[in-house]
Amino acid sequence: MPGFELFGDKERKEVQDVMDSGVLMRYGFDGMRNGHWKTKELEAGLASRMQSQYAHAVSSGTAALTVALASAGVGAGDEVIMPTFTFVASFESILALGAVPVLVDIDDTLTLKPQAVEKAITAKTKVVMPVHMCGSMADLNALKSICDKHGLLLLEDACQAIGGTYQDKPLGSIGDLGCFSFDYVKTITCGEGGAVITNNKDYYGNAHKYSDHGHDHIGNNRGAEDHPFLGYNFRISEMNAAVGVAQLSRLDEFIGIQKRNYTVLREALSNISEVIFRTVPEGGEENYSFLNFFLPNEEVAQKAQQALNDAGVDGCFYWYNNNWHYYKKWEHLTQMKSLGKLPKDVIESLPDYNKVDFSESDAWMSRNISCLIKLGWTEDEVAQRAKKMVKAIKSSL
Repeated sequence: MPGFELFGDKERKEVQDVMDSGVLMRYGFDGMRNGHWKTKELEAGLASRMQSQYAHAVSSGTAALTVALASAGVGAGDEVIMPTFTFVASFESILALGAVPVLVDIDDTLTLKPQAVEKAITAKTKVVMPVHMCGSMADLNALKSICDKHGLLLLEDACQAIGGTYQDKPLGSIGDLGCFSFDYVKTITCGEGGAVITNNKDYYGNAHKYSDHGHDHIGNNRGAEDHPFLGYNFRISEMNAAVGVAQLSRLDEFIGIQKRNYTVLREALSNISEVIFRTVPEGGEENYSFLNFFLPNEEVAQKAQQALNDAGVDGCFYWYNNNWHYYKKWEHLTQMKSLGKLPKDVIESLPDYNKVDFSESDAWMSRNISCLIKLGWTEDEVAQRAKKMVKAIKSSL
């Protein structure tokens, strides 16, 4: 991770196809295309690779989440349960629809704690949205059972976990809907892009219409298409999709490299008794994009983070104090900072997150260090990195 580290001839070839045709838009201009439909090709490849009936590509992972929620009818006042540890796009996509993000605690998987989800369900709850942060997954069996019990939708945010599996099924394919991000720092990238997958024909139909101004995409005259409902513009371009076509074909290659590098680092750190690794639910396999581990307490974790930085070990993150990924720094959410007026449903229903007790999440995140696994490392670089990490962590204990 990320896929841009290994850009090569495949990516250049796919992009050149688009440049030669001159058609950068995914819809229309049939006669000019020379048979190239990169977005359709990407969608077909994703559906096959993710063992899903339908895939629809959009402009970003944030767009994918927004489109997925909208396609399932989520709207004003509906509550969506999400974790305290994620990227800000999770609650942005919910708020964009006038729905209400309901944050709940994580556990040692660094994802949704099922018991916390159950406690948070109200009459307004419509969706449970686990976020498979840093390449690994929530306890999807437990969450699916909760959703089935209460008649809720399970939406997997697999934006950081493409290529991971749970009980031999690709992450993203287990819920009613799954979402991926293909931004510049993801395991496979389009530069900018995302996708929604589902086995529900109605959700798919809603998704491709909603993401293109409500166009129904019936017939071959775009100007004559009907608009069965309101939509917006979340289209991906053919140029971005072309990069994605090449990168998707290399996903297994990238996962293999990540697993090799991850394994070297994990085995080295396994010799430190105070290091405890993130829990991966039974039957799950990470995509190996990050190595996550816990240290004995917050003080040691902070010292270790500083020692890693001082040793020149880049890409090791202490999310507990991070602006983008943990609730403690989401002041724009907790203080409801907005350029315009927020919907009444949000103002009246959003919990006061300045008063909510997330001490259980804090207990895990304050001890966690998360190390990015790069694709471009040589074997010697990985070995030297392992030695530096062991020395830095031991010096902090």
